Amino acid sequence: MFNKKKLLLAAVLMSALNAQAGIQSISADGLWHEFDVDDLTALSGGLEWIDYNDGSPLTFEFTLTQPAILNVVDAGFSGDQFSLSIQAGSDPALVFQTSSAVNSYPDSIGLDFDAAFADADFSKFSIALAPDTYTVTGSLSQSALDDAGIDINATVGGIRITSVPLPAVAWLFVTGIAAMGFASRRRQSK
Repeated sequence: MFNKKKLLLAAVLMSALNAQAGIQSISADGLWHEFDVDDLTALSGGLEWIDYNDGSPLTFEFTLTQPAILNVVDAGFSGDQFSLSIQAGSDPALVFQTSSAVNSYPDSIGLDFDAAFADADFSKFSIALAPDTYTVTGSLSQSALDDAGIDINATVGGIRITSVPLPAVAWLFVTGIAAMGFASRRRQSK
């Protein structure tokens, strides 16, 4: 026989665990910061970026005092793509997609984010950002496939922020702002 109070308490605790989101503060130091995706490990059972240690959703936040470039890359097996959400300050979040990728299973690059970023087979995304406070999160939108053609739904990726002096990033900055403005106009017209 089930104890209704124990069952209710368990439901409340699971709900609280699912609501927890790991927030990782990062800086514009050019270092890679790892995130994982694993529908078996994620508290939600979903494909959002997670902290592999506890399966909680993972959000990256940072404040820029000068222009910087945000890079996101898939690692492990190529073939994955991410959907990522970038929110600047109190503006609405804009959603972007990493580039297409070529499936490499069972060959893995491991956690070498620099090698993955340099390899055309791996999915990646770059955008220039203006000084502001940002929140970035994401999810797996396309999985690499195993030998049987089945979605693996588990991967690792990296995110980095690299400060760039304004003259060196001016053309990227203009392109990035134009892309964010286009995405914002497109969202408003729907």
